[in-house]
Amino acid sequence: MIKNTKRILVSFALILIVLVLLFQGIKIGLSPNYSGTEKMAGLTETVPVFFDSYGVPHIYATNEEDAFKALGYVHAQDRLWQMEVLRRIGAGRLSELFGVELLETDKLFLTLGIDAASEKAVAQLEINSEVYKLSNAYLEGVNAFISNGPTPVEFYLTGIEKKDFELKDIYNTVGYMAFSFAVAQRTDPLLSQISQDLGAAYLKDLSIDYDPNTVAIVSYKGLEDQIAFLLEKVPAPQFIGSNAWVIGREKTKRGQVIFANDPHIGYSQPSVWYEAHLKTPNYENYGFHLAGVPFPLLAHNRKLAYGLTMFENDDIDFYTTQTKPNNPDQYLYEDQWISFSTLEETIYIKDTTPVSFKVKSTRHGPVMNEVIGALSDQNPLSMSWVYTLNQNKVLHALYDISHAKEISDFNAALPNIHAPGLNIMYGDAKGNVAWWATAALYELPEGLSSKFILDGSTKATEKIAYLPFSENPKSVNPPWNYVYSANNAPKAKDGITYPGYYLPENRAKRIETLLKPKNDWDLESASEMMLDHTSSVNPTIVSYFMKSIKEDSTFYDGLNIKQKEALDKMALWKGDYPETASEPALFHKWEYYFLKNIFVDELGEEKFKAIQSTHFFKRSIAPFAALEKSIWFDILGTTEKETKEILVQRAFITAFEDLSLSFGKDPNGWLWGLVHTVEHEHPIGKIQALRSFFNVGPFAIDGSKEVINNTGFSYTEMGGFKADMGPSTRRVIDFSDIEHSIGILPTGQSGNPFSNHYEDQASMYRKGAFRTLLLNKNEIEKESTILFLKPE
Repeated sequence: MIKNTKRILVSFALILIVLVLLFQGIKIGLSPNYSGTEKMAGLTETVPVFFDSYGVPHIYATNEEDAFKALGYVHAQDRLWQMEVLRRIGAGRLSELFGVELLETDKLFLTLGIDAASEKAVAQLEINSEVYKLSNAYLEGVNAFISNGPTPVEFYLTGIEKKDFELKDIYNTVGYMAFSFAVAQRTDPLLSQISQDLGAAYLKDLSIDYDPNTVAIVSYKGLEDQIAFLLEKVPAPQFIGSNAWVIGREKTKRGQVIFANDPHIGYSQPSVWYEAHLKTPNYENYGFHLAGVPFPLLAHNRKLAYGLTMFENDDIDFYTTQTKPNNPDQYLYEDQWISFSTLEETIYIKDTTPVSFKVKSTRHGPVMNEVIGALSDQNPLSMSWVYTLNQNKVLHALYDISHAKEISDFNAALPNIHAPGLNIMYGDAKGNVAWWATAALYELPEGLSSKFILDGSTKATEKIAYLPFSENPKSVNPPWNYVYSANNAPKAKDGITYPGYYLPENRAKRIETLLKPKNDWDLESASEMMLDHTSSVNPTIVSYFMKSIKEDSTFYDGLNIKQKEALDKMALWKGDYPETASEPALFHKWEYYFLKNIFVDELGEEKFKAIQSTHFFKRSIAPFAALEKSIWFDILGTTEKETKEILVQRAFITAFEDLSLSFGKDPNGWLWGLVHTVEHEHPIGKIQALRSFFNVGPFAIDGSKEVINNTGFSYTEMGGFKADMGPSTRRVIDFSDIEHSIGILPTGQSGNPFSNHYEDQASMYRKGAFRTLLLNKNEIEKESTILFLKPE
């Protein structure tokens, strides 16, 4: 018996050792290679790639084509799976990876026409241009890794074969980015339905349009939404918002420009940006790249720095018309029946037979009824999108801004960004600071609002003209010596407003409050500001809520001791969001239930959820708290005439019960770090058995929605708030010490779960730490391993 037991234990130990060795062998075989020598076809000379202690490649080459080939190779070895997913989204090819669950999402993207627009853009590329040559060089590097490098584990798990990348894939990735920036598809149909179902009176208190009383960016020209549901299924992050500010040398301690930017994007694993430093005799950039895109969207060098936020302009219009009664293949336009244009598509689906899908279009764009179920029984609804309407020169713009030597070169590249609308932020070593709103802005006939569905049966509702780029909002070297953007509206000038879906003034108000009075900014104080988590608006909302409670002595007297203590503590809250505070949890639950009490009776649960994804909803929160009366306050279907005070009181009781059941009966225990957490999800991490291997987290995290450290979340009933978006990188560039600028990624540089750089920055990120973005070659060599890419 004892001998048998010993044999079993020894056998078990041997099996365990074999499994460990097998795992180590797989890990070594599938890990990225950060040292040694690899042969690569197409190189003219050997390219040394120095990988620093965080896995960032520093590529030194004698010519740009070799540099971009090397970039493609190392980018692919860390992010090939991410590249694969991103190129498939815009092309409507996710079902091949993930099965029938993504079929409707594929239909959406095929209907949008991103893939067709990408094919057109490639056909218009000049084959002798540097854009074409360097894009192809990058793709050669990607494809060299596909041919010779190890296959990422995700390809084995999904059963997908690796296939070469082509120019169209770059454009499809950019196209997905452009659509995820857009907001109209989540807003216009919903607003039109509210107007139709409830009447114009219900629109009055919604903050739909530009409000001149909120903080706006000043220009200075001196020296129900089913689409939202489908996008939730996309296994890639959506681009949501951002902060950026550039401080002129007159306001800095060392007399040089300081640049700060933290684009807000949905949390994911791997994180969005891939960092790479390229150096040739004529080119240098420390850049942040999208997977599969050769030129950086964010970058800096010794001469200049640039970054972006979302402009939030309106670049999508919806048009409705009618189908001919006896011929469903025709629609009405200018009193004539016009045939729909059609395109047959085939969607290949994992583990089942392909599906044929027909895309119909009118002169205004693709018909969306087939991909928005709520519209299936209505008249044809077409989507007119600036991105697919105009010639696509976004890749040209990215090339030009990454190769700019000074502000005039940089400015000259910007008109080529027609969509998505971006706030481009700029600072340089010569002391220039600038902000440009880049987008193809246009005019509609007087009296029409782009926020509602337009009549597609007449040309009277169509665009009049595109505005010249010179009329776009901008601020170049303003006398107040700084520029900033927080996705808030540009200030109206000469009576001109810019239709859009701007975010509330919360972050902008805080940024201006901090920037204006201080004239001794340095790297440390700028990075501290990036971590600021105090709301300038939320304490005001609390004061309105408290007024509704304290003025009703009967209600207040009926509260228990813990409820009164929580209210007293809330009254003193400064609007900050450290992990150790308890007030934020009660505030956001209270705020949520107040909003639900306002909207859910008129809209229903489904549309109430849909409206929460719109920016006008976010802009409406503070105004609704301030209103004394509104048509929305009275709850439909009750005999009682509800007031704002009643809704606030009911919301407080519900919020208190929610948190008591979820986190205990003591309000002092409702710590923000327990309630507000983040988990960086990998697409395959949705499988519970693989979650801990692929996902990073969960962690407690400070910050909140619409503070500078914008770690946003969706409202929930019962339980905590999972942060689903936040800074996709934090970077501060100080031109007084350009070689020691700082930054951080949410998880790590690599998307390969076997890499040591898969999550080595996650703890630093959640704690608000930074690392140096190395530019000095001597410092780079001291801490790096070297991979030599040699010609075959």
